[in-house]
Amino acid sequence: MSVNLTVVCGGGGVWGVAWMTGLISGLADAGIDLRNAEAFIGTSAGSIISTQLTSGIPLKRLYDRQVTPASQPREVAPEPGALQALSQLLTASWPTDSAKLQAICQLAKTAQTIPAARRRADIAERLGLPTQAWPKTKLSITAVDVETLELSVFTAASGIALIDAVAASCAVPGVWPMAEINGRFYIDGGVWKTAENAHLAQGSKKVLILSPLGLIAGGALAGNSRLKADIAALEANGSAVRLICADAASLQAMAGNPLNPATRQPAAEAGRRQASAVAAEIALLL
Repeated sequence: MSVNLTVVCGGGGVWGVAWMTGLISGLADAGIDLRNAEAFIGTSAGSIISTQLTSGIPLKRLYDRQVTPASQPREVAPEPGALQALSQLLTASWPTDSAKLQAICQLAKTAQTIPAARRRADIAERLGLPTQAWPKTKLSITAVDVETLELSVFTAASGIALIDAVAASCAVPGVWPMAEINGRFYIDGGVWKTAENAHLAQGSKKVLILSPLGLIAGGALAGNSRLKADIAALEANGSAVRLICADAASLQAMAGNPLNPATRQPAAEAGRRQASAVAAEIALLL
């Protein structure tokens, strides 16, 4: 039965997918099944897990794909230092948001990456979906248009393939190729203003935000002040909001590189352990 809840799943790379998978699996152990939420908003890593959750894949299978080497999908590790250029742009001081985004989009346009077709195939294997159709549950996936610098939100009504929406949301600038959709190019939705895009949950009565990177104060993708502002705006408009961020043990599992496939097992296990500490808080929201 659908629950009156919007789940916002933020960015966090391969590590973030694993942490959220473990957390959600642990919550199910405690009797809280987030798959019953009426709507999901996914950005970058969040687009992966929200798509999987709404597509009918059993939680046990999702968890096994993170912690069991024989079940893990192919995950190409980026070149050493590939994330450094993006991190420098994100942490630099900029006069405007547009100036920052223009620099990030320029990085995406000029970076040497694997071919887009190869990346799309990797995303398809990573998702492991039983069907390529958009789910019946309301699902919104974010990406940034490199020409307009605007946040694009893809849904079942957008008329594009689900795999293309996810590939766009996961197109980390400077690391992975831009995603082309109907002649336009897109990059990771997490570089727009926050890694969560929680503002898109406006109008929801109950909002649960899963933010892998939310507690990394001053980190490259943290966006803490703006995330707090988004939460305040949601609450001011009547939404009940809970924010769950990766705890210290889960952050330690990242080992400084959220794109490293080796982080999958320790991050998923840490997320599952963390679930027992936050289950009561989430139950109050429901």
